[in-house]
Amino acid sequence: MDERRDCCIGIDVSKATLDCAALQADGTGVTQSFVNTATGHQQLLGWARTQAPSLLVVEATGGYEAAMVAAVATAGLPITVVNPRQVRDLAKALGVLAKTDGVDARVLARFAQLLRPVVRAPKAEELAALESWLVRRRQLVDMLAAEQQRHGLARGRIAQQIAQHLRWLQRQIAAADDDLNGMIERSSLMQRKLDLLTSVPGVGRVTACSLIAQLPELGTLNEKQISALAGVCPYNRDSGTVRGRRRIWGGRARVRAALYMAALVASRHNAVIRAFYQHLLAAGKPKKLALVACMHKLLLILNAMLKTNSMWREATPAGAPRTA
Repeated sequence: MDERRDCCIGIDVSKATLDCAALQADGTGVTQSFVNTATGHQQLLGWARTQAPSLLVVEATGGYEAAMVAAVATAGLPITVVNPRQVRDLAKALGVLAKTDGVDARVLARFAQLLRPVVRAPKAEELAALESWLVRRRQLVDMLAAEQQRHGLARGRIAQQIAQHLRWLQRQIAAADDDLNGMIERSSLMQRKLDLLTSVPGVGRVTACSLIAQLPELGTLNEKQISALAGVCPYNRDSGTVRGRRRIWGGRARVRAALYMAALVASRHNAVIRAFYQHLLAAGKPKKLALVACMHKLLLILNAMLKTNSMWREATPAGAPRTA
């Protein structure tokens, strides 16, 4: 490919529009805007093909980008979703202080040129559907908790109305659980993963489903890679003679939340994790740090179990074999 003609496209996504910037290696480029609908996605595809891009980059926008990314990936164009914080940090480094949809699209194209983020295969349809139901279940649980708080303070007719809503929410959560179970049962691969993960004391069905849907790389990466991807890898904060406290950073927040709850339960009911947790406390480690370390250890155990297709009862006394 002629490097002077190497084209990258940045796509700034909003609920209604897709602002696109195609940037050539020599700095020249063109912009275009489309509506964020199925028709607009097809128009974007036609325009993008005329630019012959080597890479398309879009920010994660809470779901507004999902249908467009799926359409582009299905059409065979290389597209990747990146962290908005990284893009904004690059904009600041480049001295781009203004923030509009058009400016953001051009920064995204520049981000693609400079950093060449890895293009990942789109999530399988069944995993995407599983994740959608998990998100919906979490929304229902949050609403249930909020209504329960209100019910404690309500009186009379309002209390009766809230009680009625609580019963409806409980039925909806039960229905969501049934749908999740049905999706798992229809896939022999997901059912096997669920059986492996839930064989570990402390890992429940919802946590296992979250890991299956939101961390599909589990069991395919080495320890450092999976730790960084999940956001439980501690990073150094050293400068000169100062040795700062190591902290976890980045990764997938929903996966980290699922691991936190699993580690919390495992620190009480899983012999391996409980012993590890108590050892850290005895060594003077703060409880929060010890629990994060348990999250890390639990993740490595689960990763090794899926990699070796081993149930918990078949694991080594240390919890799981070490992986390369």
